[in-house]
Amino acid sequence: MPSMTMVQAIQDALRVALREDPRVVVLGEDVGKNGGVFRVTEGLQAEFGAERVADTPLAENGIVGGAIGMALYGLKPVAEIQFVDFIYPAFDQIVSELAKMRWRSAGQYGCPVVVRAPYGGGIKGGLYHSQSPEAYFCHTAGLTVVIPSTPADAKGLLLSALEGEDPVIFLEPKRLYRTTKEEVPEGRHRVPIARARTARAGTHCTVLAYGAMVPVSVEAAGTAEARGWSIEVIDLRTLVPLDVETVLASVRKTGRVVIVHEAPRTCGYGAELAALIAEQALTSLQAPVLRVTGYDTPFPYTLEHAYLPDAGRIVRALEHAMSY
Repeated sequence: MPSMTMVQAIQDALRVALREDPRVVVLGEDVGKNGGVFRVTEGLQAEFGAERVADTPLAENGIVGGAIGMALYGLKPVAEIQFVDFIYPAFDQIVSELAKMRWRSAGQYGCPVVVRAPYGGGIKGGLYHSQSPEAYFCHTAGLTVVIPSTPADAKGLLLSALEGEDPVIFLEPKRLYRTTKEEVPEGRHRVPIARARTARAGTHCTVLAYGAMVPVSVEAAGTAEARGWSIEVIDLRTLVPLDVETVLASVRKTGRVVIVHEAPRTCGYGAELAALIAEQALTSLQAPVLRVTGYDTPFPYTLEHAYLPDAGRIVRALEHAMSY
């Protein structure tokens, strides 16, 4: 079994899909000859041709709008947005067309588009290359929202997304693109959508995280172990539809919860998790639900290290939960 980075694993998933399904096409800015700004699609155009791995103009609304048309005519497009920060010109296409096509056609048409985009901080990208807008898409009925945290999950979740008949927003934590390697199954490896993963088992407190915050949370859990605290880290993997059963089972077991994400705090996805826990597991709680998040400011450049949640901030939240 080969060892891969997340970039390599995503590229491998796209290669498998292009080889096995002639309906799959990839389109986006610089995805062809240059292989994308992060080289995720490097070599794919040379192997599959410019008709199936197509460079586009710098027009996100055109990329997503074109992908919607392709999907309605029977193709399975993978539309890459170079950075998720650039996705807003395509917001109307995503929210008003892509997400609603099955509903507005009374089920006559699905719209199997996968929109891939690197998201989040950690590379000193500043305010226009570091945003985490996942909550916008989670709030839009009709979209599946997936965020992997490991190379194997990135490949397996992307291939599962491509097997579906409805749109998926696939956000890739670019901070993790090349920082870790792990063994990734060859061929058509699948990871089920809407299934969370226990990244670390524990009994005293649950940490709910996704994307680049998963390894940070695991690091914090290791630090807490020295104090005698057993911390469970749940990697959500899919935000919509959420694996509610796994989340609630962990909360009911531990009785304490810390939620971690790098998006701003107000109306972030963590608020939805906190509401879910309050509605369905309140009597199991031994402490208030706590959130460790980014701040309600534009994403900073020089202060990126202060903005992003780190293991120290998570440990302080764990201290509060454990001492309540």
